Amino acid sequence: MDFFDSHAHYNDEKFEKDRDTLIKTIYNDGITKIINAGYSLKSSINAIEIAKNYNFMYATVGISPNDIEDLKKEDLKKVESLAKDKKVVAIGEIGLDYHWNTENKELQKKVFVSQIKIANKLDLPIVIHTREAIYDTLDILKKNACNKKGVFHCCPLNVDLVREGLKLDFYISFAGPITFKNSKNADEIIKRVPLEKMLIETDSPYLSPEPLRGQRNDSRNVKYMAKKIAEIKGIDIEVVARETYYNAQKLFSIK
Repeated sequence: MDFFDSHAHYNDEKFEKDRDTLIKTIYNDGITKIINAGYSLKSSINAIEIAKNYNFMYATVGISPNDIEDLKKEDLKKVESLAKDKKVVAIGEIGLDYHWNTENKELQKKVFVSQIKIANKLDLPIVIHTREAIYDTLDILKKNACNKKGVFHCCPLNVDLVREGLKLDFYISFAGPITFKNSKNADEIIKRVPLEKMLIETDSPYLSPEPLRGQRNDSRNVKYMAKKIAEIKGIDIEVVARETYYNAQKLFSIK
């Protein structure tokens, strides 16, 4: 049984000491496809460099709403240039974040739209980060169609977001929070999302699922999300693993 971790950050400093050994261990444990996600220029460059070391790892490039403080016009041109690398399968993570940043909402929106345009120019999907900005995120997506669609990464468990996101033909990606004991709406949201529109992810090294909260996360733990989805939908975990693997391959155009 193989699993696809559709969003992780092996470009994070928390993996500096044991990255290569860990990634090889993860692969041998059945996680046979991984997306290494960028969120700034530096992390996007690192994501590509690391992905090139493994034939089962791919990368995304983009500037997240939490990394636009000193953004220069040429930075977006650099994202476009990086996105032409053969290892890059999407523009992301990009979007809006009003939890950490409320003073630059208009800049966030502008950068989000600019990167959607890059995705369309290069015929790539997008990976969306949205936090406490659901309605602005949806408004932008409705007014700025992404030709290859994309995925709501670590999707907030909000009924409106999921309902409207599915109408826009986006995928919904589930991470550790669906396993948290205090998670609201998790079961309802899982029931609402068709299996053919689901992805699973770890967002490593963050958001470790129950019962590993507080520990460094890694891609082996994507199995906990698959297990939770299987339990709620009343199906075998093998079905969840197979379908989410196929979905990720389809979205990111990976054979």
